[in-house]
Amino acid sequence: MGWLFFASWCVLAATFIHAGKTKLPMEKKVYIRREHSLIRPYSSLSMETPMWDYSGSTIVSNNEIRLTPDRQSKNGRVWNTIPLMARNWEMLLEFKVHGAGRTLYGDGFALWYVAERNLKPGEIFGAKNNFKGLGIFFDTYSNHNGEHHHGHPYVSAVVFNGTQKYDHDTDGTHNEIAGCQSSFRGQKHDTVASIKYINNVLTVHMDARGKNKWTKCFEVKNVILPIGYHLGFSAQTGQLADNHDILMLKTYEVDLLPGQAFNQEEALKLVPSAEGEPERPRSPDKQTSRTSSALWTILYVLLAVIVLLCVIGIAIVVWQKKEESRRRKRFY
Repeated sequence: MGWLFFASWCVLAATFIHAGKTKLPMEKKVYIRREHSLIRPYSSLSMETPMWDYSGSTIVSNNEIRLTPDRQSKNGRVWNTIPLMARNWEMLLEFKVHGAGRTLYGDGFALWYVAERNLKPGEIFGAKNNFKGLGIFFDTYSNHNGEHHHGHPYVSAVVFNGTQKYDHDTDGTHNEIAGCQSSFRGQKHDTVASIKYINNVLTVHMDARGKNKWTKCFEVKNVILPIGYHLGFSAQTGQLADNHDILMLKTYEVDLLPGQAFNQEEALKLVPSAEGEPERPRSPDKQTSRTSSALWTILYVLLAVIVLLCVIGIAIVVWQKKEESRRRKRFY
């Protein structure tokens, strides 16, 4: 009977342990699509992974795909060679952004679902502007010359139809359809993101604290994305740098919801668009012109020079008075 009691205790303990973990926000009927996934271990002996292409500064090891090392002026990209034909899908992304910088680092990386199989190098996290499709941006540095209505690191979504242009100088604040702050940079643990696109609703959850607890980043309705686009990652460093590591990507196909229509030919011809989320508060960024910044800098320098001259003048006067007092004492 002793072994029976021990076995029962083990089952009960395992149940409590499992219940203590937060369940992943997965849909009930999902099927992993390995041709669109990146699962460890990777091949560190070559740059070849089935159905994925690497370019730029990307380095592959057993446990990670490093888009950029913690060095300046690097650009790395990874692209899936097979188009994703699922109407509803979900992705679980595990990644890590880290480096030697304590206060200055950058720039972040992007997860793409776009028409082109391999976006050319450019200023948008290592890829070109005027893309067609969806970009999920994990931004760690503010390029905006002034105050944002949000801090960094920042996760945002942008949907373009190929005619718009991403405003790099404002970090895409006026291009995004939604976003949230998330402290994923510089953590000792790995960060996990859940990206869902189901029935034209785009939802992102983050676990940036390593506690198996999901935080809802945003949910946007009326997002139109065609099927047949390509998945990819890109990252870029400039004067600032960081390691941008992709640890794992699992892509799942989700069954159609009851009543959800799907015509493959029509879904291939859809034009990417998004209305955004009306309930999401949008505070305008405080613009600061370069001219006014330069004038303030000059003013501060002039004030510093005046203060320095005053201090020197006072010191000279005090020294002269001491010398005069000392000379008078010598005559008496």
